[in-house]
Amino acid sequence: MRVTKKLLLSSVVVTAALAMAACAPTAETPSGEATDGGGPAEVTVGIVTSESGPLAGYGKQYLDAFKVGLDYATDGKGEIAGTKITVEYRDDAGDPDKAVTAVKELIGEGVNIIAGTAASGVALAVAEQAAQNKVLYISGPAAADAITGINDYTFRSGRQSAQDVATAGTFLDDIEGKTVTVFAQDNAFGQGNVAAVQAILGGKGATVDSVLVAEDATEFTPFAQQVLAGEPDLVFVAWAGATSGAMWQAMSQQGVLDEIPVVTGLGDSATFGAYGEASEKISFLNHYFPGAPDNDVNAAMVKGIEDAGGTPDLFSPDGFNAAIMIVHAIEEGKGDVDAMVSALEGFEFDGPKGAMTVRASDHALLQEMYQAKLVAKDGTFVPELVDTVSADDVAPAEASK
Repeated sequence: MRVTKKLLLSSVVVTAALAMAACAPTAETPSGEATDGGGPAEVTVGIVTSESGPLAGYGKQYLDAFKVGLDYATDGKGEIAGTKITVEYRDDAGDPDKAVTAVKELIGEGVNIIAGTAASGVALAVAEQAAQNKVLYISGPAAADAITGINDYTFRSGRQSAQDVATAGTFLDDIEGKTVTVFAQDNAFGQGNVAAVQAILGGKGATVDSVLVAEDATEFTPFAQQVLAGEPDLVFVAWAGATSGAMWQAMSQQGVLDEIPVVTGLGDSATFGAYGEASEKISFLNHYFPGAPDNDVNAAMVKGIEDAGGTPDLFSPDGFNAAIMIVHAIEEGKGDVDAMVSALEGFEFDGPKGAMTVRASDHALLQEMYQAKLVAKDGTFVPELVDTVSADDVAPAEASK
């Protein structure tokens, strides 16, 4: 594994209060005796993500890849520099309260590295716990921009909404004076996308409005009609979860896809058939599909997941990246939280999507993105790469911690 470190900050300014001082570990909480290299003999990592609930599929993608990534990053040994890495898995079911309970329990047991999280609302709640208790937290597929720069202890192993929106912008020519409608669920993920579109495309002169749908909605015809009545120049759809098929059916039946250009993120493989004939009318921005990148790390991840009986998918890189980041933090930080934070700031590594950079100033994960289309093949639809968008072209604006 090739990893390099671009920048190592000598200190981290800690401003968060210790709301859980009674159960919080200190910044130096090694498990067991020290190794010859100065690190703890063992470190326990807490993985808290959706194993059940509406985003259970995303959680599985993350977990399958995390396990393969941990094997990859430790050369199959499950340890780094003499420190054994033990993992405790907890299911948050997509519920922030359950996640916070799990995180508190793990911290109370001395765990000072937490990772996972498929839901943005969960990630924001866990990030608050990370700051209060001074533990390292690496969020997963959760895409809300608010996670970036939220505090000194929070990182991410996936992309964020601003990178999705910037990729959507690469499909457009001049958008100044145009109207863009964001069609999304009324949750942290959807609201994050609205804010990102306003900041990025609105910053280029577009007028941005939104149609937000309750997460528990099952009938989408009235919302599709609302989008159509607004007569925007472009519709940006930000959607996740099991209701995607019904939503797209309503959009198609109400004529939105025939009347207005639509751009959206290409979801996981379970959604490829959900668009039906509408597939050819949609422009897809994409975070990842197995055929998009062409490099040795991606090949290793895909093989590892398939050999274990899984299927590489949209959020596989997030789990794999998290494993690489955790192993690097443990190797460099030797059980000290502030040292692990410093080790990750500015960290460059080769992930499944190619060159990755943890931006030191706000912990955004800079990475390339993709333009894609769905094409009919053997009675189904499969993704095809249209273009690769460089990490610099879609880098989010720096957030202030």
